[in-house]
Amino acid sequence: MAAPIETKNVEPIKKLNAHDPETRSVDMLAGNIEQLKVLFPEVITEGPNGSAVNIDVLKMLVGDNTVTDCDEKYGLNWHGKRRARQFTLTSSTGTLRPCFEDSVDWDTTQNLMIEGDNLEVLKLLQKSYAGKVKLIYIDPPYNSGNDLVYLDNFQDNIQNYLELTGQTENGRKITSNTEASGRFHTDWLNMMYPRLKLARSLLRLDGLLFVSIDDGEVAHLRALLDEIFGEENFEGHIHWRRRHNQPNDPTKMLALVAEHILAYARDKVAFKAAGVGKIALTGGFSNPDKDPRGDWASKPWKVGSDQSGSRYTITTPSGRVYEEEWMGERTTYEVLLADNRIIFPDNGNGAPRKKYFKFEREQEGQSATNWWPHEKFGNNQGANKTMEVLFGEKNVFNNPKPVELLDGILDVSNTKKMDIVLDFFAGSGTTAHAVMAKNAADGGKRRYILVQLPELLDPENKDQAIAAAFCDKIRKPRNIAEVTKERLRRAAENIKNENPMLAGDMGFRVFKLDSSNIKSWEPDRDKIDQTLLDAIEHLKTDRTELDILYELLLKLGLDLCLPIEKRDIAGKNVYAVGGAVLLVCLSESITCEDVEPLAQGIVEWHKTLAPARDTICIFRDSAFVDDVTKLNLVGILKQNGLRDIRSL
Repeated sequence: MAAPIETKNVEPIKKLNAHDPETRSVDMLAGNIEQLKVLFPEVITEGPNGSAVNIDVLKMLVGDNTVTDCDEKYGLNWHGKRRARQFTLTSSTGTLRPCFEDSVDWDTTQNLMIEGDNLEVLKLLQKSYAGKVKLIYIDPPYNSGNDLVYLDNFQDNIQNYLELTGQTENGRKITSNTEASGRFHTDWLNMMYPRLKLARSLLRLDGLLFVSIDDGEVAHLRALLDEIFGEENFEGHIHWRRRHNQPNDPTKMLALVAEHILAYARDKVAFKAAGVGKIALTGGFSNPDKDPRGDWASKPWKVGSDQSGSRYTITTPSGRVYEEEWMGERTTYEVLLADNRIIFPDNGNGAPRKKYFKFEREQEGQSATNWWPHEKFGNNQGANKTMEVLFGEKNVFNNPKPVELLDGILDVSNTKKMDIVLDFFAGSGTTAHAVMAKNAADGGKRRYILVQLPELLDPENKDQAIAAAFCDKIRKPRNIAEVTKERLRRAAENIKNENPMLAGDMGFRVFKLDSSNIKSWEPDRDKIDQTLLDAIEHLKTDRTELDILYELLLKLGLDLCLPIEKRDIAGKNVYAVGGAVLLVCLSESITCEDVEPLAQGIVEWHKTLAPARDTICIFRDSAFVDDVTKLNLVGILKQNGLRDIRSL
């Protein structure tokens, strides 16, 4: 065995604890201060808790007239808005634990299905996915008075989540809002504000958000999104006909046949620069004259009543003379006529029309309108039928969105073949189904991230009884997330059956929200000696190495679908993440005899993998028998180029 290296000049290893930035979700408050510092460095000063903003200096820089804190101001305000805004900026204390048994094609898939409160999950995703999502579609609760189950706790939302989903010993069942509470807009706005705020930061600069909503909250949602995204980034208000029949409701003056979808860009200029998406062509194309260029349609050469053009006479093949204002100059007309692009209907007696060919329009693309008819974009009845075919029974999930609707959104948002699509109110899983179907159709590799609260299903509730019975049938816990996952499995199998040669990604990794694997310092003053002993090992004993490993990926800002290799080195499990951008050894014991073979083995593996960026090495702090052992290991690694070494 080689002699121990000189340790007196070796820097001590950095130990990570529950309060370090590396073990917490992104600090959005600190990020906001940093952005202000870039724009106005002089407004940043030192406060009692670190960096602070000097509001007087800020007022001076932007002008007193531009700063107001008065009660009477333009905008959407409600009780609790300030707390909701502050809550958005707090870090999450949770983690996402891998669930291999519920996943499909874990080792190869790039898709994620996350069970948990979407507010906490959105916070946890910030480091790994901020600025990386192309499209977000959500279909949130419509504030009907009986479906608002996201009861956020501004003190400890993780504990609140565990209780609501029955994951604690004294857990309580989710209860819906009362009729009185649910109809107050305040509760709904407090629920939506922080989620939309966090969603915006996940979008790429050219990214888009689409939100489905009904009549009850569409006005408030529009005002809320104007505030969060900026009114200038409003892209449109889609009216989707959600049913094909005409209802006759004697209680309403106007029967409800349409829903609203509001669309916002993260940055309209960037989105336009990246390219606006198109939908499939509309209109009838044919080729009655056997034109070798293929099918065509036509439009009048005469200008419309609200347009101006060039005035000249045109004589038809039958001899009829037209003098009008035309779409182009005479020279242009003559070129088109010679190219067989001008036709005269009614046996040569009608006014001239210009041909446009299907292949040209396919290249150009068809712009969408803000009216989406059910014939093209699907309807609720069709979506129910899709679910019935997949599940083999009716009404397992109420009011799912049709795949055709999401397909249209994928088109107009101009999603490319490697883009990430996020839905954090996943429900029946239509978004993921549409992504898989789109990939199967065009050979794309779009990824989806779904988030769904495992809302408990009550077999005694008539609206939930069928879904609860279905979960019993497939031997899964009674919650909505289980229905979502089963939809993904069955939709994938259906797509593969329809496309036998398909080699695309039809799998998904399941993660479940839970409290952090790292213990927080909570001293028991009555048992201080035992508290100090427990603090020596600050990783929870009921968690696996992979639980801890994936929390490290989250907190260090790495993709949860990065490939992970495992190697036995000196009798210890060592993990290489993403080709060795992260090397982790969580062995519970490292002795002085282990140092040389363990360190050299890690060094050799690192050289073989040759990562494109600097590597972070992490060890379990309590594993080292003494400080000399730790310093010897650190010294060997640093001598061989591995300089970022930390412990948990």
